[in-house]
Amino acid sequence: MSDAGDADVPDPPEPPVDEQGSVHVLGTAHVSQASVDEVHETIDREQPDVVAVELDENRYRQMQGGAPDDIEAKDLLSGNTVFQFLAYWMLSYVQSRLGERFDIEPGADMRAAIEAAERNGSGVALVDRDIQITIQRFWSRLSFTEKLKMVGGLALGVTDPRTIGLTLGAVAGMFLGFTVAAFIAPLFGLGDLLLLGVTGSSALQYAGAVTVGAIAGAIIGLIFLPSLGSAGDSSGPLSGFSIRLLSGVVIGIAACLALVATETFVGPFSAGGFESAGTYAIRGSVGVVAGLGIGVLVGALLGLFLTTASGDVEDIDEVDIEEMTDGDVVAAMMEEFRQFSPRGANALIDERDAYIANHLHQLRMQGYDVLAVVGAGHKAGIERHLENPAEIPSLESISGTASKRRFSPVKIVGYLVMIAFLGFFFLLIMAGVQDTFLLQLFGAWFLFNGIFAFTLARLAGAHWTSAGVGGSVAWLTSINPLLAPGWFAGYVELKHRPVNVRDIQQLNEIVGDTERPVDEAFSEMFDVPLFRLIMIVALTNIGSMIATFLFFIVVVPWLAPEIGGVDALFNELWRGAENTLDLLRGLV
Repeated sequence: MSDAGDADVPDPPEPPVDEQGSVHVLGTAHVSQASVDEVHETIDREQPDVVAVELDENRYRQMQGGAPDDIEAKDLLSGNTVFQFLAYWMLSYVQSRLGERFDIEPGADMRAAIEAAERNGSGVALVDRDIQITIQRFWSRLSFTEKLKMVGGLALGVTDPRTIGLTLGAVAGMFLGFTVAAFIAPLFGLGDLLLLGVTGSSALQYAGAVTVGAIAGAIIGLIFLPSLGSAGDSSGPLSGFSIRLLSGVVIGIAACLALVATETFVGPFSAGGFESAGTYAIRGSVGVVAGLGIGVLVGALLGLFLTTASGDVEDIDEVDIEEMTDGDVVAAMMEEFRQFSPRGANALIDERDAYIANHLHQLRMQGYDVLAVVGAGHKAGIERHLENPAEIPSLESISGTASKRRFSPVKIVGYLVMIAFLGFFFLLIMAGVQDTFLLQLFGAWFLFNGIFAFTLARLAGAHWTSAGVGGSVAWLTSINPLLAPGWFAGYVELKHRPVNVRDIQQLNEIVGDTERPVDEAFSEMFDVPLFRLIMIVALTNIGSMIATFLFFIVVVPWLAPEIGGVDALFNELWRGAENTLDLLRGLV
């Protein structure tokens, strides 16, 4: 038999002795009423010994009303678990949309096959590969661009392409504009042109106080924010967020302005620090405005592109669903998917064809007459394998999780960041920089990464312990491309918030409701444990990434006056490189 395992599936009758059985493959559309009727009629007519269905044990158990499997905490640390569920969600969402459009439950053909088998006394064989293995292999085969397209497809289900384009363009434009104006333009002598005539020390200090106070206050407000998806009162889920955030900003600005007004400068909140912050703030404001304008224009073009690219999605009702079992239609659909991702199609279609065919051939060799009910897209591949059973790939070669690519663009960037970070500290050590300054740098690195990761984890609704774990390991994971603080935060979060695959159906219902306002949809999505877990993992990682990027352009220049300024810091790095070369020459 197949991978039935502990599932309570009907057993087949004893096969005839010394006789080879047969296999008849019935291709169906998973959301077609005509396919459901055909399944009942065919099984009643042919009375097979075994009805093989395109299900694995977990999906069969769920179809029979069993509890869906929880995600194990240890699985989260495997790396791509969250992204695999995004892919699973995407595939499930597409099938659910088809089912709603044609008023039939997805998988109704498989349920009909099981019911007909039980009615006729036939055995049931579960011949498909475990869905988790399939999704893992599918996700690992997708390129970075293909993964973005899939995730973007989910976003298109929540809002329209123009909104996505404008939002992405505006955010990217503001961020790049601020970075260029505040940090890159001064390198080319353009910094003073962006100060809008504000050069007085006092004015810059007040501007810096407002900036530092707003940022510090916002962080404090976010740290004490329970979550994005739960309200502190009855007026809506975002009202509590707004009150705490605005309160923190007001308190932070008032406190920093008081420090400037009373000239009570302490520690990092020094007169020079506020003046430097004011300089960055004014330059950055100019960049934000300019970047926002450019970003909106680029975003509008992106929105038009996405609108054009997704224009055929709503035309699905023009396709006769009953024609989906027709060979030519299915072949065209499979070819279109292969053009999107040939490697993904291999894991999702070809490998499963071979896996199912392998089990069907085993049943045939045992003497059973088998009727296999599979999706129409698998029919041709399965029959091709059954005609040449000697060439069917072994189960071992297509059953394990796919090995990860040794290198990827993201990992390469991670390794470069790690080398830069370690090289930075190594050269300072070789230059003989005081231990006090090194400890300040390391402490700032620890706190800067921890605060950003912790704050964004809390923003996503993580428990204090989960956010604390993510923040405490961010300093290390941000320089290790093989680790991420979000995994650790998610690992602890699963102790408080069980997540299972049934959450995917809830997300499908929310995303599929096109009449629901976007803000309400996001609020309800945060109530689904799986989505909240994904956001906790993602935002914790994003917080650490932002901190890593900003550390060398914000924190290091802020601490550089301890050793004479930024120029002195670069001189120390250069001297460290010279000392290292001298040491190497001596060893050689």
